[in-house]
This record gives sequence, C-alpha cells and structure tokens, in this order.
Amino acid sequence: MSEELTLEERKVIYRARRGLKEIDVYFDPYVKQHYLQADAFEKEMFAELVEQEDPDLLDWFMEVSEPPRPELKTFILKLKHYVHG
Repeated sequence: MSEELTLEERKVIYRARRGLKEIDVYFDPYVKQHYLQADAFEKEMFAELVEQEDPDLLDWFMEVSEPPRPELKTFILKLKHYVHG
C-alpha cells in the first residue's frame, strides 16, 4: 500500500478489519488487492459497508437478508466474485 493514503482511506482500511472470519474472508483481499485502485463510487460503497454492524453484514453476505440499498447488494456480489471467482 502507498504511503500517500488519505485520512478517509486510512479510516476505511482500519474499519475493514473485523475479526469475524466470515467477513474478513471478503474484506481482507479487497483491501489488499482492489481498494486503493477503486473508483470513487466503489470506495464509497466499501466505506458504507464497513460502517455496518457485523450481524447485518453476515446476513447480507450469506444472503439471509438484503442490504437496504441495491447498490450495496451489487457491491457485495462483486466482493464475493473476487474471492470465489
């Protein structure tokens, strides 16, 4: 990662560390391989995701329930694609 991170990027990267294996399996690879190169909209979607509570994230990733916005669902599918191909 670059040493030229913005304060917002640093905050998002820090908040992405969850300690919940089921979420970290998606967040960690994204942060390491895609986040810093992502466009502004994608960074916004990821920032919104990392602000959510773990039980909600788990339900959304496991497709038990739907996120409140369709853009988040689309982004979650993208994260899952990065990991599972």
